[in-house]
Order: sequence, then structure tokens, then C-alpha cells
Amino acid sequence: MKEKISKSEASEEIEHFFLDIEKRSSEEVKKIKKLAASFNIKLGDRRKLFCKNCLAPYKEPSIKIKNGFVNVVCENCGSLNRWKFKDSLNFGIKKETEECC
Repeated sequence: MKEKISKSEASEEIEHFFLDIEKRSSEEVKKIKKLAASFNIKLGDRRKLFCKNCLAPYKEPSIKIKNGFVNVVCENCGSLNRWKFKDSLNFGIKKETEECC
């Protein structure tokens, strides 16, 4: 039987997942999207880190900014993903940095 998790634990798991999304597979992205949907957690700009068609994380996509739109061509399936470009993009990723003495 599966162990139930709380919404805060699910949110932490989603945040931890997006810290190293480049190493993930499309199946793992699908599971995280399902987890976020089941707890009604918004992915926000983090949904722009993977292809909406094949769910593969972007590693080296072709990115063009033209007429206020960001056009990203997926290197895996070749589909075009477009979204409106505002002042900046916030992916909600917090990199942990080590500070020395």
C-alpha cells in the first residue's frame, strides 16, 4: 500500500526535482506533473524547463526571442514551444551555494 504524503512534502519533492532536471527522463517529468496536479500545486515558469509535447527536459534547445515571444525548439522531438516573454523568467529554482570563510 502506498504511503500518503502531505501537500508540503509534495511541494518539497517537486522543488527538489527541478534542481537537477537536466538529469531526469520524460517519465519522471510525467510523474512530477501528475503529483503537482493531484495536490493542486502550480508549476509556474518551471513548466518551461521541459517540452510540452514529449516531456523531455531541455538540454540544449534552440531558443529565439522575436516580437515579444520566446520560441524554443525541442532537440528531442523537434516541436516548437512558444510563450510570451515578459521582463524576466522566474523558474523558482534556488541553487544552494557554499560560502567559504
